[in-house]
Amino acid sequence: MVLKKQVMACALTTGRKLPCKESVGGLSAVFFGDYGTLGNLTTTGGEVTAISGSPTLFQYDLKGATSSLTTNVISSRDTGTTHYETTLEITLTHLDKATAEELKLIAKARPHIFVKDNNQTPNYFLVGKEQGAEVTAGTVVSGANFGELSGFTLTFQAIEAIPPLFVTASVVTGAASGTQIDPA
Repeated sequence: MVLKKQVMACALTTGRKLPCKESVGGLSAVFFGDYGTLGNLTTTGGEVTAISGSPTLFQYDLKGATSSLTTNVISSRDTGTTHYETTLEITLTHLDKATAEELKLIAKARPHIFVKDNNQTPNYFLVGKEQGAEVTAGTVVSGANFGELSGFTLTFQAIEAIPPLFVTASVVTGAASGTQIDPA
Protein backbone atom coordinates (compact mmCIF):
# COMPACT_ATOMS: atom_id res chain seq x y z
CA MET A 1 0.00 0.00 0.00
CA VAL A 2 1.39 3.41 -1.03
CA LEU A 3 0.45 6.34 1.19
CA LYS A 4 0.02 9.70 -0.46
CA LYS A 5 1.22 12.73 1.40
CA GLN A 6 -1.68 15.03 2.24
CA VAL A 7 -1.08 18.61 1.13
CA MET A 8 -3.34 21.44 2.20
CA ALA A 9 -4.42 23.53 -0.76
CA CYS A 10 -3.56 27.21 -0.61
CA ALA A 11 -5.80 28.35 -3.43
CA LEU A 12 -4.66 31.21 -5.64
CA THR A 13 -7.30 33.79 -6.51
CA THR A 14 -6.10 35.84 -9.50
CA GLY A 15 -3.35 36.77 -11.95
CA ARG A 16 -1.75 40.15 -12.71
CA LYS A 17 -1.37 42.15 -15.90
CA LEU A 18 1.72 44.19 -16.73
CA PRO A 19 0.96 47.80 -15.63
CA CYS A 20 1.93 51.03 -17.37
CA LYS A 21 5.34 52.51 -16.53
CA GLU A 22 4.05 55.32 -14.31
CA SER A 23 5.41 54.45 -10.86
CA VAL A 24 8.30 56.20 -9.18
CA GLY A 25 10.48 55.17 -6.27
CA GLY A 26 11.32 56.86 -3.04
CA LEU A 27 9.49 58.20 -0.03
CA SER A 28 8.17 61.68 0.72
CA ALA A 29 7.21 61.40 4.40
CA VAL A 30 6.98 59.14 7.43
CA PHE A 31 4.54 59.54 10.32
CA PHE A 32 5.45 58.19 13.77
CA GLY A 33 2.80 57.23 16.31
CA ASP A 34 3.24 55.84 19.80
CA TYR A 35 3.00 52.08 20.02
CA GLY A 36 -0.41 50.77 21.06
CA THR A 37 -2.40 53.90 20.13
CA LEU A 38 -4.00 52.67 16.89
CA GLY A 39 -6.88 50.76 18.47
CA ASN A 40 -8.77 48.44 16.12
CA LEU A 41 -8.21 48.70 12.39
CA THR A 42 -10.96 48.47 9.80
CA THR A 43 -9.66 46.93 6.58
CA THR A 44 -11.43 46.71 3.26
CA GLY A 45 -9.81 44.80 0.41
CA GLY A 46 -6.42 44.72 2.16
CA GLU A 47 -6.41 48.47 2.90
CA VAL A 48 -6.81 50.14 6.29
CA THR A 49 -9.82 52.46 5.96
CA ALA A 50 -10.30 53.45 9.62
CA ILE A 51 -8.67 53.22 13.04
CA SER A 52 -10.56 53.29 16.33
CA GLY A 53 -7.71 54.72 18.41
CA SER A 54 -6.63 58.32 18.68
CA PRO A 55 -2.94 58.34 17.81
CA THR A 56 -1.07 61.57 17.35
CA LEU A 57 1.09 61.15 14.26
CA PHE A 58 4.26 63.19 13.93
CA GLN A 59 5.24 63.87 10.31
CA TYR A 60 8.85 63.84 9.15
CA ASP A 61 9.30 65.12 5.59
CA LEU A 62 11.80 63.32 3.37
CA LYS A 63 13.51 64.35 0.17
CA GLY A 64 16.01 62.80 -2.17
CA ALA A 65 16.88 59.28 -3.16
CA THR A 66 18.15 58.00 0.17
CA SER A 67 14.97 56.85 1.97
CA SER A 68 13.37 53.50 1.16
CA LEU A 69 10.95 50.81 2.32
CA THR A 70 11.74 47.14 1.66
CA THR A 71 9.80 44.07 2.78
CA ASN A 72 11.36 40.61 2.60
CA VAL A 73 9.17 37.52 2.60
CA ILE A 74 10.71 34.87 4.88
CA SER A 75 9.14 31.50 4.16
CA SER A 76 10.37 28.11 5.33
CA ARG A 77 9.26 24.75 4.00
CA ASP A 78 11.04 23.06 6.92
CA THR A 79 9.12 24.91 9.64
CA GLY A 80 5.95 25.63 7.68
CA THR A 81 6.11 29.33 8.50
CA THR A 82 5.96 32.59 6.59
CA HIS A 83 6.60 36.04 8.02
CA TYR A 84 7.64 39.46 6.75
CA GLU A 85 10.68 41.54 7.67
CA THR A 86 10.29 45.19 6.70
CA THR A 87 13.21 47.61 6.67
CA LEU A 88 12.62 51.36 6.55
CA GLU A 89 15.65 53.57 5.93
CA ILE A 90 15.27 57.33 6.27
CA THR A 91 17.63 60.26 5.85
CA LEU A 92 16.95 63.61 7.49
CA THR A 93 19.14 66.42 6.19
CA HIS A 94 20.47 69.21 8.43
CA LEU A 95 21.82 68.71 11.93
CA ASP A 96 19.86 70.41 14.69
CA LYS A 97 19.47 69.96 18.43
CA ALA A 98 15.65 69.55 18.47
CA THR A 99 15.74 66.69 15.95
CA ALA A 100 18.63 65.02 17.79
CA GLU A 101 16.60 65.07 21.02
CA GLU A 102 13.47 63.65 19.35
CA LEU A 103 15.44 60.92 17.57
CA LYS A 104 16.79 59.77 20.95
CA LEU A 105 13.16 59.13 21.99
CA ILE A 106 12.31 57.37 18.71
CA ALA A 107 15.38 55.12 19.04
CA LYS A 108 14.19 53.93 22.46
CA ALA A 109 10.55 53.44 21.38
CA ARG A 110 8.87 51.00 18.98
CA PRO A 111 6.49 53.23 17.08
CA HIS A 112 3.88 52.42 14.51
CA ILE A 113 5.08 54.09 11.30
CA PHE A 114 3.00 55.24 8.37
CA VAL A 115 5.04 55.67 5.19
CA LYS A 116 4.07 57.86 2.21
CA ASP A 117 5.70 57.14 -1.14
CA ASN A 118 6.53 59.51 -4.01
CA ASN A 119 3.90 58.40 -6.53
CA GLN A 120 1.61 61.02 -8.09
CA THR A 121 -1.26 59.43 -6.19
CA PRO A 122 0.74 58.46 -3.11
CA ASN A 123 0.55 55.07 -1.47
CA TYR A 124 0.50 54.98 2.32
CA PHE A 125 1.71 51.90 4.25
CA LEU A 126 1.53 50.89 7.91
CA VAL A 127 4.80 49.44 9.23
CA GLY A 128 4.79 47.67 12.59
CA LYS A 129 1.04 47.13 12.93
CA GLU A 130 1.25 44.49 15.69
CA GLN A 131 4.82 44.67 17.06
CA GLY A 132 5.85 48.22 16.26
CA ALA A 133 9.13 49.06 14.51
CA GLU A 134 12.54 49.10 16.15
CA VAL A 135 15.51 51.30 15.33
CA THR A 136 18.32 48.90 14.40
CA ALA A 137 20.93 51.42 13.24
CA GLY A 138 21.47 55.12 12.80
CA THR A 139 24.04 57.81 12.30
CA VAL A 140 24.54 61.45 13.12
CA VAL A 141 26.95 62.64 10.47
CA SER A 142 28.57 66.01 9.72
CA GLY A 143 30.02 65.05 6.36
CA ALA A 144 33.65 65.61 5.43
CA ASN A 145 33.20 67.64 2.24
CA PHE A 146 30.82 70.43 1.25
CA GLY A 147 28.67 68.10 -0.88
CA GLU A 148 28.21 65.36 1.73
CA LEU A 149 25.31 64.70 4.07
CA SER A 150 25.09 66.72 7.25
CA GLY A 151 22.18 65.08 9.02
CA PHE A 152 20.69 61.92 10.45
CA THR A 153 20.04 58.43 9.13
CA LEU A 154 17.86 55.82 10.81
CA THR A 155 17.09 52.21 9.96
CA PHE A 156 13.93 50.62 11.36
CA GLN A 157 12.91 46.97 11.25
CA ALA A 158 9.48 45.45 11.78
CA ILE A 159 8.92 41.70 11.88
CA GLU A 160 5.26 40.79 11.42
CA ALA A 161 2.98 37.93 10.39
CA ILE A 162 1.66 40.07 7.51
CA PRO A 163 3.34 42.60 5.20
CA PRO A 164 2.78 46.34 5.67
CA LEU A 165 -0.83 47.19 4.94
CA PHE A 166 -1.91 49.82 2.45
CA VAL A 167 -3.70 52.68 4.23
CA THR A 168 -6.29 55.17 2.97
CA ALA A 169 -4.69 58.63 2.87
CA SER A 170 -7.40 60.20 5.05
CA VAL A 171 -6.59 57.80 7.92
CA VAL A 172 -3.03 59.16 8.05
CA THR A 173 -3.70 62.81 7.27
CA GLY A 174 -6.57 62.89 9.77
CA ALA A 175 -4.28 61.77 12.60
CA ALA A 176 -1.21 63.77 11.56
CA SER A 177 -1.79 66.48 14.12
CA GLY A 178 1.52 66.46 15.94
CA THR A 179 3.89 69.42 15.78
CA GLN A 180 6.88 69.47 13.42
CA ILE A 181 10.42 70.63 14.05
CA ASP A 182 11.57 73.43 11.75
CA PRO A 183 15.35 72.95 11.55
CA ALA A 184 15.88 76.07 9.45
